[in-house]
Amino acid sequence: MPIIHVDRVVKEFRSPKREPGLLGSMRTLFTREETVTRAVDDVSFSLDEGELLGYIGPNGAGKSTTIKMLTGILVPSSGTVEVAGIVPWEQRARNAMHIGVVFGQRSQLWWDLPLSESFKLVAKLYRVEPARYRRNLDAFRELLGLDEFMNSPVRTLSLGQRMRGDLAAAMLYEPRILYLDEPTIGLDVLAKERIRTFIEQINRERKTTVILTTHDLGDVERLCRRVLLIDHGKILFDGTVAQLKADYAPQRMLAAQIAPDGIAALDMTAAVELPHAEFVRWDEGKLWLRFDPARVAAPALISEVMARFSVSDLQLVEPELELIIRQIYAERTT
Repeated sequence: MPIIHVDRVVKEFRSPKREPGLLGSMRTLFTREETVTRAVDDVSFSLDEGELLGYIGPNGAGKSTTIKMLTGILVPSSGTVEVAGIVPWEQRARNAMHIGVVFGQRSQLWWDLPLSESFKLVAKLYRVEPARYRRNLDAFRELLGLDEFMNSPVRTLSLGQRMRGDLAAAMLYEPRILYLDEPTIGLDVLAKERIRTFIEQINRERKTTVILTTHDLGDVERLCRRVLLIDHGKILFDGTVAQLKADYAPQRMLAAQIAPDGIAALDMTAAVELPHAEFVRWDEGKLWLRFDPARVAAPALISEVMARFSVSDLQLVEPELELIIRQIYAERTT
C-alpha cells in the first residue's frame, strides 16, 4: 500500500471580484461575485515507502499548495489525500508525528535560542526518548557539520547553517516522510553538497520517503529517481529523469576529439555523410555529432566514427535537464 496517495485533488482559492476605480472598489464591498483561482487541478499520484520524488515546476505551478495539503495546512476543494493511512487535515496531530517539513524561506527553530536548545525543544514536543535523541543528534552533528555553531543563537546563523539545523530538527524524531521545499535555495556549493549528501543518506539508510520541490535541477539530477512535473496545477510528466529526457529530448551528442596528426587529413564530407548521425559543428579540433539512440546505439556510432577518423578522445553529452524543462514550459506558453 502506498505511503502517500493523492487522487484527483483540486484546490481552488476564492476572492471577491474587484472592479477598477473608486466606484469599483465600493461595489466590491457589496458584490457576491468571486474570482476563482485553481492552484491544483485534478492531481493524482502515489508514493511507496522509501521513494525520493522530485516535484518540480515554475513559480505558481501548484507545488507548495500540494505540499500544504499533504501536511494538513490546507484542505482540498475536492479529491482525496492519504498520508500513512491518515487524512492529514482531519488528524493533524497524528499526521505531524509521521512527517518532517523544511521550507527554505522559513525556520522551525527558535530564533533567540542556541541551536542546541532548539533541538531539545523539538525532542520534547515529539516525545523523543533520551537515547534515541542522543543517537540521532550525534549522527546529524557529524553528517551536517553542526558542532561549530551548536551553541550559537539561531538568529546569528548563516542561511546554510540554519538550513542544516532545520534538516536535523526535522529528522530528530525519525519521521517516515520528509517534505523539502527549496532546501538549497541561495546556498553556496559546499552547503548544497552537505545537504544533498544528508538527503541521500537518510533516504538510503533510513528509508525515509522524501518529496523535494526545487528550482535547482542539480538537486533533481543528483537525488531523484522519479520526477513529477507540474504546471498551472496540472501534472505534465511522471517518471524517471531518463524517461523525461527520452520523451522531450531524445537526441544525444557525441564529441570526437581528433588527434593532431589526423586533423590535416580530416574529411568533413565523411563527417557530413555519416548515415546515423548529423554533423553539428567543428570546434577547436573537436567534431560534434547529433544522434538518436533509438535509431543507433552509442557503441555502434562510436565504432563507425573510430573507423573513419583519427580520434584521441570521445565524449557522450546528455541533454541538460534545465534546458529540457525550459523548453517544455516555453512550448506551453506559445
